[in-house]
Amino acid sequence: MTRFRLTVEYDGRPFMGWQRQAHGPSVQQAIEQAVTQITGETAAVHAAGRTDAGVHATGMAAHVDIAKPIAPYRLTEALNARMRPAPVAILDCAVVPDDWHARFSCTGRRYLYRIAERRAPLTLDAGKAWRLPPTLDAGAMHAAAQRLVGLHDFTTFRSAHCQSASPVKTLDRLDVRRVAGGIEVEAAARSFLHHQVRSMVGCLSLVGRGKWSADDLAAALAAKDRGALGLNAPPDGLYFVDAVYS
Repeated sequence: MTRFRLTVEYDGRPFMGWQRQAHGPSVQQAIEQAVTQITGETAAVHAAGRTDAGVHATGMAAHVDIAKPIAPYRLTEALNARMRPAPVAILDCAVVPDDWHARFSCTGRRYLYRIAERRAPLTLDAGKAWRLPPTLDAGAMHAAAQRLVGLHDFTTFRSAHCQSASPVKTLDRLDVRRVAGGIEVEAAARSFLHHQVRSMVGCLSLVGRGKWSADDLAAALAAKDRGALGLNAPPDGLYFVDAVYS
């Protein structure tokens, strides 16, 4: 039995999320079915994170165990061929030790949220960015974001369906920067709560529009109450960028 580490890129729009679902297609299902077609084996693919419906990835880490002898390059080519036309691609594949686990060995995760500032509807980026009017104050958003960095109880920014044992997390970085055509928000932490990044971005957008101050954001955090959340951003602009392993 060989354990392979996969680096996966996908467009989340056609999927119910990463995790296999009974009521719709998932990224996990697409990869597992391809592995079965190639090897004849029932596969279980484990990922560093579980993205929601409509959320994308540019570098999701995953692993799968395969008994059939196959080279990483051949596995990559075969998986990509079998998954067409689904918008999922294996960017890299490597053999890893049997005790390496995509989720439990992960020591850091990084997400990126894209905001497109324009009044016209999105065409090329439809479903891949959150469209907001071109009036956001990126500097105010970044300054306010620093109030969320560090060890906090993030109950306010946690989905009611979150399965994490504790709402207490350490947010290592939350940076807001202006880029051509809009704004990017980058979040880094060991792990995140369900909807945490989207909820933080939604509230930061209120700061950018002058509807909230940095103190309002800090007050929402201190409330430890989902009812204090100002806005939950849509999944469109969220990307799982990479996973860190020590």
